[in-house]
Amino acid sequence: MKILALIPARMGSSRFPGKPMARILGKPMIGHVYERVRKSPMLDTLAVATCDKEIFDYIESIGGVAVMTGDQHERASDRCAEALVKLEAANKTRYDIVVMVQGDEPMTHPDMIAEAVQPLLDDAGIQVVNLLGQIKDTAEFEDRNCIKVVCDLNSNALYFSREPIPTRSKSKDIPMGKQVCIIPFRRDFLLEYTRMTPTPLEVAESVDMMRVLEHGMKVRMAPTRHSTMAVDTPDDLKRVEKLMA
Repeated sequence: MKILALIPARMGSSRFPGKPMARILGKPMIGHVYERVRKSPMLDTLAVATCDKEIFDYIESIGGVAVMTGDQHERASDRCAEALVKLEAANKTRYDIVVMVQGDEPMTHPDMIAEAVQPLLDDAGIQVVNLLGQIKDTAEFEDRNCIKVVCDLNSNALYFSREPIPTRSKSKDIPMGKQVCIIPFRRDFLLEYTRMTPTPLEVAESVDMMRVLEHGMKVRMAPTRHSTMAVDTPDDLKRVEKLMA
């Protein structure tokens, strides 16, 4: 079983231009993500998928592997699919699982890779997994940059939204879950994903996994015991820097 991890990153973020190279404790954020993911013993290969030479050159300068992709991709998953094909051709190998780790998750713990991949190893019927974190306060629950998720009784995602779901008016006991952007795909399913037509709710929510749900397939949610915070804005960067310090 060969496992590839890909970190998609681009400088042109609409909410935070230049985000991957923004410094946290003196180091570009993409460097923190790369070095943390590299510590996972499950991985055969790790690479950054980017359309920006600045990111490409930085990753190579720290001894990492980077793959140049086109600049047309709206979804990180599509960027990873392109990088997968290029890496397989360059390395003359075929990977079984591709783990997408977003470049704005600098608090990623190496163990989170195993948490996300394990359901694929346990159940051949699962095609894609997404880590599930817990929202601990109202401010994060109401933050549009935090992607909320609700699940069915079998731990499959029902819906992802930037709006605060589920409703808190009837019960305060329902846990508030959030998407943590560590997402392993089976290789062939990632390639199938990129051939699927983008969907209305995927565009409206700007969430890759909505494409899977709208095409009638399942996303298995796997809880993580680690606490993380993604960086979507300059204010997030300041909060994460304090946490990481």
